[in-house]
Amino acid sequence: MGVEVTLIHWVYLFYIIAIIGFMLFRRDTTIVCIVGILSVAAFSTLSVSNTIISLFNSFIFAITELLPTILIISIIVAMSKILLISGINEVMIAPFSRVIKNPTTAYWTIGILMMVISFFFWPSPAVALIGAVLLPVAIRAGLPALGVAVAINLFGHGIALSGDFIIQAAPKLTADAAGIPVGDVVQASVPLVITMGLVTTIAAFLFLKRDMRLGKPFPTVSATSGNQETDHSLLSSTTKKWMAISIPIIFLIDVLLMITLNLQGGDATALIGGTALLILIVATCSAHKKKGLEESTNYLIQGFQFGFRVFGPVIPIAAFFYLGDAGFYTIIGEYLPKSSEGIVNDLGIALATVVPLTPEIGAITLTGVGILTGLDGSGFSGISLAGSIAQLFSAAIGVSTATLTALGQVTAIWVGGGTIIPWALIPAAAICGVDPFELARRNLLPVSIGLVVTTIVAMFLL
Repeated sequence: MGVEVTLIHWVYLFYIIAIIGFMLFRRDTTIVCIVGILSVAAFSTLSVSNTIISLFNSFIFAITELLPTILIISIIVAMSKILLISGINEVMIAPFSRVIKNPTTAYWTIGILMMVISFFFWPSPAVALIGAVLLPVAIRAGLPALGVAVAINLFGHGIALSGDFIIQAAPKLTADAAGIPVGDVVQASVPLVITMGLVTTIAAFLFLKRDMRLGKPFPTVSATSGNQETDHSLLSSTTKKWMAISIPIIFLIDVLLMITLNLQGGDATALIGGTALLILIVATCSAHKKKGLEESTNYLIQGFQFGFRVFGPVIPIAAFFYLGDAGFYTIIGEYLPKSSEGIVNDLGIALATVVPLTPEIGAITLTGVGILTGLDGSGFSGISLAGSIAQLFSAAIGVSTATLTALGQVTAIWVGGGTIIPWALIPAAAICGVDPFELARRNLLPVSIGLVVTTIVAMFLL
């Protein structure tokens, strides 16, 4: 499994290290990413005009990739505003207040619900469902919005997505690359997913409780609910109760449609987004009567303003990291070696070929490859590589291919699927009204602890 590492690869790796360093020191990375894109394009094309064109193309590519997420977040935010202002939200969340009474029950209830829904439909539609309904309840119970985002993130984009036991898209990719049955990968991943999930969520909860006890601030950006106060004159109490009952039922029907029509991923997210848009229009026209048409547009504008305000700083960063995958060919062109599988995957293969072959080093290497390939914020782009490297290592040192494959899968998805890469965890951050970079920093230590413990557990299972 040889790969040619060129100057382009080294330039890209240099800027990855620089960006991570700037993040750790809480400095803005936008300009670093732009300079990184220019440098990679310049060393690739050796042309000033093509370099500048590549910079603009990288932004277009990033926006195109992120647009479905921007849309769903903007629509959910717009819907949340009318539900809050009209008072429907207060009536709708009242039953949950009986269960979610304190920060502890809020964290674990939201997390477990998020995990269960994500197992069946993946996290994107689950974020919209859970965030829109339970965020206000959790905040009233004393859990900061950042804590809600952590719970949604770790249980959904972490536990559920890394195991993917129901849909099995992730284990199918890794199993095919490793040349073993899907069932072997699923079975081998169970102890690793459980270990990673328990260690990470418990550590994150303990850190949250500690900071809450010490009175540390939990910064937020513009919350999804906005600053407007509830106007109880917009709707009668009967209408509010009727709509508060109808809206959850409508979303429940969406869930049933997802099951019966086998809607997953983007299709499931689109169903939730379209439903939220219709609820926005009906609720606004009911509340504002003659001004309903104009106010519907105003709420949509507010939603899109929020969406692009949150995503704005992330687009340059996402643009840089998309260069590490197939985006390179669309943004810059055919300047990598013919044998290349993308810059990030090439670096992962190179890492695997220079380490000594022992079971312990094999486990550490698969974790490293998972982390490296997860940096593009996808999670899924590098798991085939993890399966291929696991097959190579298992043949060379005589250990379990399935366990190594599962370790690479779990690591890549926890890192790139949306727990510590800011441009991947935007949905949870935006729904909860928190800064994605602050959420990434909050998750970094618990996820790092989880990765270390899970890697050690994998060593004993090999």
